[in-house]
Amino acid sequence: MDESGGSGQPRSGTDGSAEPHAGPPARATDPTPPDPHDNGTRPTSDRPAGTTDADADAAPQPAEDADPAQDTPAPEHADRTDPPAPADHGATGATGTPEPANAEHPAEAPTPDTADHADATRQPGHPHSGDGQPRPPTGLQKPQDAPDPHAPDHHRTLAHSGTAPKNPPPQSPQPRGGLLMGRPFGVPVYVAPSWFLVAALITWVFGGQLDRVLPELGAARYLVSLFFAVAFYASVLVHELAHTVAALRFKLPVRRIQLQFFGGVSEIEKEAETPGREFVLAFVGPLLSLVLAGVFYLAMQPVEPGTVPGVLLAGLMISNLIVAAFNLLPGLPLDGGRMLRAVVWKITGRPMSGTIAAAWVGRALAVCVLIGLPLLTQSGALGSSAEDNVGMDTVMDALLAAILAAIIWTGAGNSLRMARLREHLPELRARTLTRRAVPVEIDTPLSEALRRANDAGARALVVVDPEGTPLSLVREAAIVGVPEHRRPWVAVSGLAQDLTDGMRVSAELAGEDLLDALRATPATEYLVVEETGEIYGVLSAADVERAFVKAMARPS
Repeated sequence: MDESGGSGQPRSGTDGSAEPHAGPPARATDPTPPDPHDNGTRPTSDRPAGTTDADADAAPQPAEDADPAQDTPAPEHADRTDPPAPADHGATGATGTPEPANAEHPAEAPTPDTADHADATRQPGHPHSGDGQPRPPTGLQKPQDAPDPHAPDHHRTLAHSGTAPKNPPPQSPQPRGGLLMGRPFGVPVYVAPSWFLVAALITWVFGGQLDRVLPELGAARYLVSLFFAVAFYASVLVHELAHTVAALRFKLPVRRIQLQFFGGVSEIEKEAETPGREFVLAFVGPLLSLVLAGVFYLAMQPVEPGTVPGVLLAGLMISNLIVAAFNLLPGLPLDGGRMLRAVVWKITGRPMSGTIAAAWVGRALAVCVLIGLPLLTQSGALGSSAEDNVGMDTVMDALLAAILAAIIWTGAGNSLRMARLREHLPELRARTLTRRAVPVEIDTPLSEALRRANDAGARALVVVDPEGTPLSLVREAAIVGVPEHRRPWVAVSGLAQDLTDGMRVSAELAGEDLLDALRATPATEYLVVEETGEIYGVLSAADVERAFVKAMARPS
């Protein structure tokens, strides 16, 4: 089965101009809360962290003999959040099931308009070849106003991105997906814990069949059955490696191969660029399974039929034929569904049309499997007599049909969602999602920094050195933890996170490139810079996430 999934979860934003969002304060005397239904611009008076001009001016000043060790609270540090992972763009495999990612909820600085917004909802994701599975970014928050794309020139700053500190913060590890077995072609292969369950099931079922064919084996038949289970999944791995090699040939990155309960999944991170490549990428898996079936058939010829090698070779030949035939069924998320998608894509010129057609055929196929497989078994059409298919066998057949139908139905639905996501991903642009920022020096009191930000209509603070080189970003979550009456005593440097190279992103990034950049360096905020190195503003991972959710909810 050929699967792929999309990476990332972002937040809503508006189209923006090329004006930088960072700059010296421009006095805004009458800030007005923005309209929560505004769809296009960001008012320059949008307040960042929850203080008014009056509050800032009325804040108590420290006495000359005050003890800083007693008066200055320790800065509170919020946990970092993982940025959106653009969809694992692909997973190709004999069979596969989506695994949703969990999200955490970091704190967010209060703004005057926070109460006017509705909670964002998350859409489920699914890893699938060509359909993209984005890993949703963590940290859903209530939406805030989007940045103003028409900021005046006086918000420009001449500070540049500078150099990164030598010691970057540790990154959160990527999920492994089971026991690492090796890295053929540089792609890690994992065995999921569920594989051991299905291996035990195959050993038990095949051992019962061996007892009828080779009763003289006794208890040793279970060792032979275990060998068959391992050899069968080695065949599934060859099926997946065929998808992987084809993807690498087309310069499509492959994150990993995972062997799991109902087969394997090759997680291809990008979609094929043409319908022809999509067809080839899907077809090579079943083709290799057919080739393996032929190899086992030829190996059977010189072997005695009633021996252990003869039974094993016959079982492997039949199992590979079944894998090839099942995956050639023309419905997503199976390889045949990807082939049908490629054909419709070629005819209509629209990938989305191909996905819709193949997904609905996949859902119809799921219904047919649910109803038809038990009926075929009961009728004896699959080789056993109807009298033998009673009791527990009937229950097992119905359960197997229900599991297969659920996998196919869920995969088809996830393929539709991921296709819609990829269709809207280009709308996610760093330039339009970036918050306007003001530069402040290291020893600036938090209350003064917030006053400048409010006056400038900015919603982010960048700590710079005396030459204007950015050093760190003041974290929203840290600002919330400082009581308002303590803010005149707290320097912004105590609430900031040092900048690393990965936390500097280009204002020109958009779509999957933007999500890839954020996923490479998990953080809550990023410094957005122009190609010249000039500061454009600050990008919040929560903003990108909300834009991602909004794109998922928008009809195609």
